[in-house]
Amino acid sequence: MSTPKQVIETAKKAAAKMVDIKFVDTFGTWQHFSIPIAELAEDSFSDGLGFDGSSIRGWKSIEASDM
Repeated sequence: MSTPKQVIETAKKAAAKMVDIKFVDTFGTWQHFSIPIAELAEDSFSDGLGFDGSSIRGWKSIEASDM
């Protein structure tokens, strides 16, 4: 099993520029967002990553959208 550090090192060695984060919403639809590799940190694997929840159907209204 890879550690977060190993994943980041492998991505950087492969000259990855972006990381695509994929998940399934409440209705079973694939969703994704991308971040620059420089923003991916080891604690991202345990703490998670924030995103605009108003972009996901059924999650948050625009007034309470930051997840």
